[in-house]
Amino acid sequence: MNRSLAWLSLLLGSLLLSACGARAGASCEGGGYTCSSEAEALECRDQEWRTLPCRGPLGCVEEGDTVSCDLTRNVAGDACAASAEGRGQCTADGKAVLECRMGILVQVKTCGTCTMDTARVICQP
Repeated sequence: MNRSLAWLSLLLGSLLLSACGARAGASCEGGGYTCSSEAEALECRDQEWRTLPCRGPLGCVEEGDTVSCDLTRNVAGDACAASAEGRGQCTADGKAVLECRMGILVQVKTCGTCTMDTARVICQP
């Protein structure tokens, strides 16, 4: 598994499922994630299920008590998880950095080359 996919799995992978029959906009308690489809996760945030796109090729996968959402192809303007607040990721084309701000991915830098490892995003001119 490449490093960016490992980071994405860690982002949501350690969170417990708590969502039998959840749907976007429905009320919920506490926190948690579930897959609503192969390309979409739901996050319980502010007592409401919120849609999170999983545009990467691995989509949304539930394994036991964990949810993995592949964010590698997500774009500026997509919703992002509370657990991702303040974290960056490279765009799919490796030319910019997106950061999760107030629940939305925002482009914060343009790069000649953008790469990720488990601890950081590296944007080179």
